Amino acid sequence: MEEKNVFSGKSVDEALDEGLKTLGLTLDEADYQIVDEGKKGFLGLGSVEAKVKITPKLDDGKKTCSFIDGLLAIVGIKAVSEVVSDGESLVIDIKTSNSARVIGKRGDVLDSIQCLAGAVANTGREKYRKVVVDCENYRAQREQTLIGLAHKLEKTAVETGRKMLLEPMSPYERRVIHAALADSTEVKTVSEGREPARYVAVIPNDAKPYDRGVRYGEKRRDGNSSRRFGGNDRGERRGNGRERGNRDDRRSSRPSGGAKRGKKEIYFGTFLGNSNAVKENPQPTEENSED
Repeated sequence: MEEKNVFSGKSVDEALDEGLKTLGLTLDEADYQIVDEGKKGFLGLGSVEAKVKITPKLDDGKKTCSFIDGLLAIVGIKAVSEVVSDGESLVIDIKTSNSARVIGKRGDVLDSIQCLAGAVANTGREKYRKVVVDCENYRAQREQTLIGLAHKLEKTAVETGRKMLLEPMSPYERRVIHAALADSTEVKTVSEGREPARYVAVIPNDAKPYDRGVRYGEKRRDGNSSRRFGGNDRGERRGNGRERGNRDDRRSSRPSGGAKRGKKEIYFGTFLGNSNAVKENPQPTEENSED
């Protein structure tokens, strides 16, 4: 059975010309592979025709969509991706009945797909092209949620005079928070920590220099579920008897539902997902150009 898009000729050039003419392509629009270089033979005896296989080149959008569909098929997700915008940035939307698996927790799966898609789209390019992969308008909805969260944290930081910490976010999400509060006259925002656990801190102008920050929005579990955590609980105060005790005493006397003591920072996790991960000895770093 003759293989599809394989063309023959007395030479490779002749086979290539014949194939391009048949497919209606130019050399720049096609990829080709030499299947057989052929053999002239002697006095026309024993000659073998040259063969080349020609396939049309895919543009960045089609190539990237094909990769995404294949990737999702491997992990068992039925989905179809399509190019939404093919301008300065390449924007691709994924349509699927299983959007939760495609998006992942706080968009982590979608971000991973976007990272791989960007690498595929920019293979062989001299100038980098931004690639955005979305699913069911998740990114626009997430951005609006983050903007609302930023202003809510601004209000709480001003009311309590405390530094408010968010959970670790991607560079893009941190930029959304920074941009939302860029014009605020009452707070400033900085990114602290190291990747991949880098997070945003919202700091009121009257914050204490030694304030290490608190998480926002967690309900206390001491019987008063309506009270919000907004400052140092009694078990957190330095100088009380429990803090002066040994390590075992501190463990056994830790108040129920209170924040963990010690040199562990705690992060906001009400809307963006409850994260029990804490960070030992955080080392704040200077704001970089990425945020």
